[in-house]
Amino acid sequence: MSPQPATMEAPWPVAELGARLREYIDRLGTIWIEGEITQWGVSGGNVYGKLKDLEQDATVSFTIWSSVRSKLPATLSQGDRVVALVKVNYWVKGGTLTVQVMQMKQLGLGALLERIEQLRAQLGAEGLFAPERKKRLPFLPGTIGLITGKDSDAEKDVLRNAQLRWPHVRFRTVHAAVQGERTVPEVLSALATLDADPAVEVIIIARGGGDFQNLLGFSDERILRAVAAATTPVVSAIGHEADRPLLDEVADLRASTPTDAAKRVVPDLAEELLRVDQARSRLSQRVTSLIQNEQERIQQLRSRPVLVDGGWIVDQRSQELTMLVARGDELAVRRVGDELALVERLCAQMRALSPRATLDRGYAIVQGADGGVVRTPSDAPDGRELVVSLSGGRLAARSLGPAASAPAVPDSRDD
Repeated sequence: MSPQPATMEAPWPVAELGARLREYIDRLGTIWIEGEITQWGVSGGNVYGKLKDLEQDATVSFTIWSSVRSKLPATLSQGDRVVALVKVNYWVKGGTLTVQVMQMKQLGLGALLERIEQLRAQLGAEGLFAPERKKRLPFLPGTIGLITGKDSDAEKDVLRNAQLRWPHVRFRTVHAAVQGERTVPEVLSALATLDADPAVEVIIIARGGGDFQNLLGFSDERILRAVAAATTPVVSAIGHEADRPLLDEVADLRASTPTDAAKRVVPDLAEELLRVDQARSRLSQRVTSLIQNEQERIQQLRSRPVLVDGGWIVDQRSQELTMLVARGDELAVRRVGDELALVERLCAQMRALSPRATLDRGYAIVQGADGGVVRTPSDAPDGRELVVSLSGGRLAARSLGPAASAPAVPDSRDD
């Protein structure tokens, strides 16, 4: 019996519409379709994903149960171009359309993924992915630049977690589209604005995950080159661990999630205070240990016999000093005696050799009036005035000339 047509007066119940849709869709049976995998997620052994038309903007969700997945190639992944045998189901209770995959074969890389891989190879050859060109993040940035969607979960996650770690952290947030056609121009504008701000010391680009197609903007060459050319360090916080747009490769730091970005950029105040306390404790222990060691060394030095009673040094040195003084006196007396004896001998020799000693033995010195010594008779001609020096004084005399004969002069050797 055919159902009555639906009118305003006799409308169909929702269940009736659902049943009709399911009945009509069931007539399709299993069909082969072709497309590009733009989303591939595994949960509980089942795969939930999306297929995109190769030419037009059309997408359909699909499900692969674990029993079917075990028979599919293990290399299937997001970005692959595939053909799939599917059965379309309509779930009346939830009002949703699902495509159940029965078979799936890989035809190659999808057009989008192929372009991304070509760009990856080009930028890698240019050195944009090289670790040595990546800039280090500041330990505690004064101001953090944030590029994200307005009122997005990513923005809330970054701000909340950063403030939990360091309550006084400052942000300058520039909102931009994070999916769709406006993503590239708005992200480029936000990046230029924050990079030109001297107060901004690090920039976070954050998005809360999404399928492969929604993240395409963050693999755009214009954004990648702008990030590479930025003077401010850039952190990529796009999606989750499985989402890897090319921005992750060019950025100075990749964070797996916006929450992870906050943790990587902002230090934890409690952890830093704990480190300071630990450093102080270690420093105090080192200083205390050093002082104790020095005190023990001083105590050991003071306990040595040589320092316990210092009087022995004075006693020992006083004895040595007494002996040295006595020895000095003895040597001085002996030296003085020797020198006196020498002086006496020299005096005796001088007296023996003195002219006065000769005069004392009865000799005389005859001099002329001019003081010259008369040595020969010819030096005293007749009538010459003479001065005769004796032991007891001088006599004036006059020469009578040479004598005919005179007594012999005694030889001093006869004395």
